[in-house]
Amino acid sequence: MPSTPQARTTEFVHTPAAVIEVVVEGSGPTVILLPSLGRESYDYDEVADRLAQNGFRVARPQPRGIGRSVGSLADITLHDLAADVGAVIEALNNGAAVVVGHAFGHYVARMLAADRPDLVHGVVVAAAGARNYPAALTELAVKCSDSSLPDAERIGYLQTGFFAPGNDPAEWLTGWYPEVSKRQLAASAATPKEEWWDVAHQPILDLQSALDPFRPRETENELRDRFGELVTVAVVPNASHALIPEAPAQVVRALTDWIRALDS
Repeated sequence: MPSTPQARTTEFVHTPAAVIEVVVEGSGPTVILLPSLGRESYDYDEVADRLAQNGFRVARPQPRGIGRSVGSLADITLHDLAADVGAVIEALNNGAAVVVGHAFGHYVARMLAADRPDLVHGVVVAAAGARNYPAALTELAVKCSDSSLPDAERIGYLQTGFFAPGNDPAEWLTGWYPEVSKRQLAASAATPKEEWWDVAHQPILDLQSALDPFRPRETENELRDRFGELVTVAVVPNASHALIPEAPAQVVRALTDWIRALDS
């Protein structure tokens, strides 16, 4: 466990299209943490603290519509969401960053890497779904975020789609932004997948969960098959699509080891 929490500050980055709230802590090379569909960056609290302890400057932009981040969510694409993150990296003025995208966040991370390779040192796709997975899983995610449903019902959906057996999904009953989820899904649908999925300028860590229904085991090497040695595959046992709250220590170790190896 980290011994002394790193001081956290909140900064605001103004762009022509948005104001992005960013939680920042630590010092050293920049690591950007992007949350999953319709979720807030506070999901990363423990991971961010441990990474800061390991010598990184960790920044967590809240997506538009979450926390105190504001900006239009109408008729946007992944390019717009990626530009928000790019503006954060530029404002930090600390060089190119490693950008970590959890689940939906990896769409944004890889879009930024395609659009602004000068700002991205490496990309981590954490609990990323396969290039093609059943639409029913996205529908399941929408149900998980629906607070009008009974908690017991939502717990069942979370256990099915997001948490491995034995891992408690209760903490994910909160932290959802359903309207943001809808707009993020629309942004993804409005962006041709080949504009980001088929592009890789930088090293990629494909950090998978062994029990993630969004990433069947037969797709384990699909990124490596596409991009070869640019891709490192790591699999976290006993974790599902939520990953971050399920295995924070394993996530931090995998990130730390891979990032340090980038420059070795």
